[in-house]
Amino acid sequence: MGKSDNGNLHKSFGAPDFIWRWVAALVLVLITFNPFGYSYFHWFKEAFTADGTGAIHYFVGVVLLIGWSVFVIATSNSLGAFGTIMGVALIGTGFWLLADFGIINADSTTAITWLVLVAIATLLAIGVSWSHVRRRFTGQVDVDDIGD
Repeated sequence: MGKSDNGNLHKSFGAPDFIWRWVAALVLVLITFNPFGYSYFHWFKEAFTADGTGAIHYFVGVVLLIGWSVFVIATSNSLGAFGTIMGVALIGTGFWLLADFGIINADSTTAITWLVLVAIATLLAIGVSWSHVRRRFTGQVDVDDIGD
């Protein structure tokens, strides 16, 4: 650990830091929806079509919305529109490349669904990590605009 200019201790950003962010993003994505049918989406849908939704359904929905907001806002602030588009383009062309090589079956709805869910989690993890990565590569620090 080293000292930053303002005297606060900080450690450099590494692979374990990114992996924790990716796992957190993946958990958020898979709790929201997954092909197994055990997700908030399926739970809410089942309650909505059966006996009705209750306070617990909306409470959990708000908790998930807060989680999504944290990741999406951090990704938007860190990557911006252009960076997000480039990330989606990289992931999309990566899928295309995997399909061209025969590694994934483009006709498999389940495989594509899993790839999309993992891709969303990966993009969110990159978004919440990008300021750290950028600082390590360039030495430049991202700072939010704070009004005087």
